[in-house]
Amino acid sequence: MLGIELGSTRIKAVLIGPDHRVLATGGHTWENQLVDRLWTYSLEDVRAGLQDAFGQVAAAVREEHGVVLERLAGLGVSAMMHGYLALDADDELLVPFRTWRNTNTGEAVEQLSAALDFNVPHRWSIAHLHQAVLDGEEHLPRLATATTLAGYVHHALTGEHVLGVGDASGVFPIDSATGTYDADRLATAQRVLAEAGFAGQLADVLPRVASAGEVAGHLTEAGARLLDPSGALQPGAPLCPPEGDAGTGMVATGSVAPRTGNVSAGTSIFAMVVLEGPLSQVHRELDLVTTPAGDPVAMVHCNNGASELNAWAGLFKQFAAAAGTPLDDTTVFRTLFEASLEGAADGGGMLAYNYLSGEPITELEEGRPLFLRTPGSPFDLSTFMRTQIYAAFATLRIGMDVLTAEGVRLDRMFAHGGVFGTKGVAQRHLAAAIDTPVSVGDVAAEGGAWGIAVLAAYTAAADAGDRRSLAGYLDEAVFADAALETLDPDDGDVAGFDAYLRRYVAALPVERAAVEHS
Repeated sequence: MLGIELGSTRIKAVLIGPDHRVLATGGHTWENQLVDRLWTYSLEDVRAGLQDAFGQVAAAVREEHGVVLERLAGLGVSAMMHGYLALDADDELLVPFRTWRNTNTGEAVEQLSAALDFNVPHRWSIAHLHQAVLDGEEHLPRLATATTLAGYVHHALTGEHVLGVGDASGVFPIDSATGTYDADRLATAQRVLAEAGFAGQLADVLPRVASAGEVAGHLTEAGARLLDPSGALQPGAPLCPPEGDAGTGMVATGSVAPRTGNVSAGTSIFAMVVLEGPLSQVHRELDLVTTPAGDPVAMVHCNNGASELNAWAGLFKQFAAAAGTPLDDTTVFRTLFEASLEGAADGGGMLAYNYLSGEPITELEEGRPLFLRTPGSPFDLSTFMRTQIYAAFATLRIGMDVLTAEGVRLDRMFAHGGVFGTKGVAQRHLAAAIDTPVSVGDVAAEGGAWGIAVLAAYTAAADAGDRRSLAGYLDEAVFADAALETLDPDDGDVAGFDAYLRRYVAALPVERAAVEHS
């Protein structure tokens, strides 16, 4: 089974065997661009990245296993959720891909959230579509399909416009009882869009929805050539429904049952908490999405994650090189992260905002990275690094506090992403931030690319007659022997993070002033 995930900084491919263990991996580094004040990726980079990642997998299979990779038992595609890919009737792109990172949809969000009685986040596809209508964009009369990046790549491989229910839940609200778009809210949104001047039919523009276990198409000849221009890969393999990175992160950590959750930290950072029942009211800080099986999930999504940490690490790496002691990335991160364990638990008078882009949870449409300290505060590396790591978790904690107030409880929280690569560091700080035991393990080492490969395996099993739920399949067939390491929150760290967060919230006007005046 082949899993491909298009993340915010890396396109990754993972090949797994029948026991779900990794046989080969491949990757391609890429980066978004800010074009006309909107974050985007070019579709040429999508194609080049897919071919590079798959080519590395094929080369590894040939070199390590002595086999030419000609056929697959199944595959799946995952990508960054949300955003807006507008296609015409010939499946040609109408405007540059608008990613989840864009927060220019404020007017649309206000109108839709009020009309639907549902928190519609800035990055959701329906928000981007409605904002385009409000702005009178000229591409709208030719709009045939509005999809996500995973949906776009899946269509390129299969010819099918379809989304997994988890990814679709970042496009438009889902009714978990029916497993597709909420019919009543769809009718309401159609009215709102029409009143703003939209002439199309929303139900026709949105891709159909499929749940985990369904076959969502087969690899076409054109799709095989997209992945493998050499001609070795043959068409015909079934594909599972394409999913968003949030859903594949849940699969990669076995967190799809109620009272389980996971935190994924990359360019953005988000927590997914599977709910036991509905929340009492609409909350601006929470997205209501679903698992790949369609169960309701509260998502705390923060636009800004580890990018500013990466930038500081890069600066220290440059200093080491300038001092004549060049260090590799792994050593730089390990040294800096381990130093943070000795830092002052409350940040010692230091404060950081990691806002490279807008942050809806703190109501900022744009961001400016900031570091501040009081004049009398000690200025040591350990506390500085603890402050920077705290900054990556601060907005996440603000959202998690809303769930706590709703009475939502967790039995376990898994964490995955590169920021947790240094053993016991970010894991400890996250446990303090959310006052919950945090588990990490090799099960999430390959992240969402492995998760979507597992979903492809689940689809094959279901197609062959396996009637287990997704949660049952993961518990019994995938994670039964998983080795996890769990850290309980330290009382001193918890109190320290609470103190840090109070200063963080109180000083938000400084961040807003930086946006307004720079």
